[in-house]
Amino acid sequence: MDTTIGEFLRTRRGRISPEQAGLPPSLTRRRVPGLRREEVALLAGVSPDYYVRLEQGRTPHVSDQVLTAVAAALSLSDVEREHLRNLAHPLRDTAVARAVSGAATDEPLVRLLHTMVDTPALLLDSRLDIMAANSAAEAVFGVSAMPEPRNAARQLFLHPEAHARYANWDAIAAETVAQLRLLTGRHPDDTRLAALIGELAIRSEPFRRLWATGDVREKRLGVALITHPAAGTLGFDYHALTVPARPDRTLLTYLPRPDSADAYKILLSWAHVC
Repeated sequence: MDTTIGEFLRTRRGRISPEQAGLPPSLTRRRVPGLRREEVALLAGVSPDYYVRLEQGRTPHVSDQVLTAVAAALSLSDVEREHLRNLAHPLRDTAVARAVSGAATDEPLVRLLHTMVDTPALLLDSRLDIMAANSAAEAVFGVSAMPEPRNAARQLFLHPEAHARYANWDAIAAETVAQLRLLTGRHPDDTRLAALIGELAIRSEPFRRLWATGDVREKRLGVALITHPAAGTLGFDYHALTVPARPDRTLLTYLPRPDSADAYKILLSWAHVC
């Protein structure tokens, strides 16, 4: 799947009309919605030729000032601005990064995860592989029954039971794809991440459709509505926590919503007895 700066900029300018950008309505018919390249160049204060070369990836030394101006012209969010910088100036793997990754282990994080007896918690890596799950997460999600390799995105898009498990599947799917796009900018050399995205694009039409939107999002908090075969629909507020000492790991916790608390307690009681 294409993860170039050109693809990203085209999707971003395609969602903004001249009127939204403060430009006078065009007197000519538009073949596609959104801003033209020359209009983005005008708003950003750069030459049309330079902006064209930027979209074509032919400006390897683009300045932060230009990126800031383009981001403002396209009304990019903070996360989208980060993604634009990552695409313009890819951060390659370094000896320091490899040393930190090699020196750190998941063992303390796994121990922390298992202390959360009554809160479902998952440990994910930068590809959304599920590295560990506590007993509460097992009760809610049935992690051990997931096909190997256990990956949150692969499970969501390639296994029909996941579609039935999430009552708000469409929202979760859109968040997941937007997060994957952000991760490709942060880890441009990760061949396994690229392979995952390629696999999902080949095998899942919903993934291809969502990927084509170009959306980028940091998955920090949200709502998950889980349809459990024994407990019915359970609502959770999820929180994604990144550990400073291990930035390539995310601790994903699920707090039951008040209207689901009783059913969730019954589920946990049943799971612990069994």
